[in-house]
Amino acid sequence: MVYNVIGIMSGSSLDGLDIAFVQLTEVRGQWEYLIKAAECLPYEPEWEQRLAGATTLPAGEYMLLHSHYGQYIGAKVNQFITNHQLDHQVHFIASHGHTTFHMPDQKMTAQLGEGAAIAAVTGLPVINDLRAMDVALGGQGAPIVPIGEQLLLPGYQYWLNLGGIANVSAPLAGGFAAFDICPANRVLNALATELGRPYDENGNLAAGGITDKHLLTALNALPYYEAPWPKSLANEFGTETVLPLIRNTRISIQGKLNTYTQHIAVQIARAVTMLQEKEAPAGEQKMLITGGGAFNGFLVKQIQEQLQPLNVTVVVPDEQTVNFKEAVVMALIGALRWRQERNVLASVTGAERDSVGGALWQG
Repeated sequence: MVYNVIGIMSGSSLDGLDIAFVQLTEVRGQWEYLIKAAECLPYEPEWEQRLAGATTLPAGEYMLLHSHYGQYIGAKVNQFITNHQLDHQVHFIASHGHTTFHMPDQKMTAQLGEGAAIAAVTGLPVINDLRAMDVALGGQGAPIVPIGEQLLLPGYQYWLNLGGIANVSAPLAGGFAAFDICPANRVLNALATELGRPYDENGNLAAGGITDKHLLTALNALPYYEAPWPKSLANEFGTETVLPLIRNTRISIQGKLNTYTQHIAVQIARAVTMLQEKEAPAGEQKMLITGGGAFNGFLVKQIQEQLQPLNVTVVVPDEQTVNFKEAVVMALIGALRWRQERNVLASVTGAERDSVGGALWQG
């Protein structure tokens, strides 16, 4: 079977709306993918502000934003289809939306971007609300990309995504393990803006700073890092817990960037150590790194140095895979939902069982 799907992802770093037109092919349970067109559409300042402030809105205004953002996504998809001459080629859309509230301990998660609005604007079937069923079944609702890593990107022992939040997944006996490690680009970008930069290109600012050992120790001591998986992080952990701790330390911004980069690398190594304690693969192991942080050369170097004693080599793939892996996986999750096959793994999230996640809106 062949499915031509538009996958859509908006990450917590607010760098833009990722849209990928993906051809997914399934033959006897084996999946392959081909990215036929892809774009990251930067948010206009107004939309960046509206999404960043969504959790502070009264209920009525929040629901209006939910609808308006769905209409916005629909309009961007229509523009994408026109720009790439994809009329009458798209079977359906799979939209992750933009996560706002994530409270799995209370069986609730919320992503902005109303599926009905996207379907109404585009006239295409839309699958969204991809995490809700897993959370309703007692799962963390995150990470949900491991199903895509398992089916589309085989050959690695670890998959690391460096987005607004860093998360890792790995195969273990009896299933997959995956969990959020720590805030990543969301914090680094916020610090870079204090120097008038939208982000720290290639980690050059961080590379010029000096590590503050007291701040690094304080960051590494945060209780979340000691908790066993399954576990996941809300965006607020970065903005309300981590950033205030950093900003209360009187060192240069470059020093803060350097220290936080070291912190990310240390926590990734700690996560791999936890996984190896459960099941240590024999021989040399490979970790695939994707997400915007894969372009941060200084961060990737620090990660490699931390992982060297663990016999893990990092691999950064081609630019298109780095940029659009999550949008591609959303397309796959949508295709599995279309087929009514499991697309969220309980071994990853801690839910009662595997589930078929996603609401379907006929365009």
